[in-house]
Amino acid sequence: MPRLGAAADTTDIYTFEPEVLSTAQCMGDACAICHVRWPRPRHALGALPDGSEVYGCAECAGIAAAHDAHAGEPELAAR
Repeated sequence: MPRLGAAADTTDIYTFEPEVLSTAQCMGDACAICHVRWPRPRHALGALPDGSEVYGCAECAGIAAAHDAHAGEPELAAR
């Protein structure tokens, strides 16, 4: 999982820890979140500490962008 820090289509950057990713995820051959390999992930989700980009599938990139868009909004709690 990424350390807090960006999602696709934002100016922030998530920093992913390579120790928790597979080789395919680190190389950009698999989604950094759900591991899907086909179609090949094309959406930049963040970076590794060495600056290499980490990619995600369209679905995970959309979820990350939506989460980032709501990050500053307060959560609602129901009783």
